[in-house]
Amino acid sequence: MKILGIGNAIVDVICKIDDKFLLENQLTKSSMKLVDEFEFNKLLSSLKIEDTVSGGSVANSIVGLSQLGNKVGFIGKINDDNLGKKYEDGLKKENVSYFYSKKKESLTTGTCLILVTPDSERTMCTFLGTAGKINDEDVDINSIKNSEMIFLEGYLWDEGEPKKAFEKAILNSHKVAMSLSDSFCVERHKNHFLELVKNKLDIVFANEQEAMSLIETRDFKDVITFGKKIKKIFVITRGEKGSIAINGDQVIEHGAKKNIKIIDLTGAGDLFAAGFLHGYVNNLPIKENLSLGTEMSSKVIQQIGARLNNNEK
Repeated sequence: MKILGIGNAIVDVICKIDDKFLLENQLTKSSMKLVDEFEFNKLLSSLKIEDTVSGGSVANSIVGLSQLGNKVGFIGKINDDNLGKKYEDGLKKENVSYFYSKKKESLTTGTCLILVTPDSERTMCTFLGTAGKINDEDVDINSIKNSEMIFLEGYLWDEGEPKKAFEKAILNSHKVAMSLSDSFCVERHKNHFLELVKNKLDIVFANEQEAMSLIETRDFKDVITFGKKIKKIFVITRGEKGSIAINGDQVIEHGAKKNIKIIDLTGAGDLFAAGFLHGYVNNLPIKENLSLGTEMSSKVIQQIGARLNNNEK
């Protein structure tokens, strides 16, 4: 198997809102907030659902990799409920091997309310449910050892037990890639993330804001200096400024796609990672990996939701 993803198994509930809704509910635009089941249902009660799809950051990347023809798998915790069944079916439909046997849990399958404003930005309110209770016993060692690489998400560090699952996965892997996920995530777990980035990971994905938050700077040049120092592949997406990959002393840049109609930015980073990793595991040059990442992310932002529709693949 090329890549095994380990992440939060979350069903996305997509709704369109205006900026007033964010202000009224004290939500920070473009961020991810963890909520309990009561708050989740309260927010949802006044909204119209546009779509419900299987999601989760790393799972979205893994589906993208499968759509590009790679043999991939995923581990994420779900409940044996309707949402859990929907989630598992969503992965299997995309030819992703699912290495988790669902059972009845005390918490429901995780859900993420994705609020899309008229400027196409997405703000997320996540009730992790049973996804946030993944532990080391849920991690299948054989599937890790049979994969060329594992791909993890920073979101997994938002609860206690998953850290053990995280550590077990890293310990038994051949290579490790990870997405820093979200600026608030980076702020909460800065020391842990720095330790991982410097000593445990082979490839790191971040957007500009996350990268600058990680090393506490306002100057992007400092990120370049840091990236050269760590001697890993550090991939940073920069919105309209394109993307950059730092590999030792090598700094490779790629421009953003121009003149595209942005509908929904959900999944832009997830699909960028899918494109880049597709190039990496198939031994393509880094410049080409950045190009593949740009191509995948530009496709997904022209539709609603974080997984490419059949006609977009």
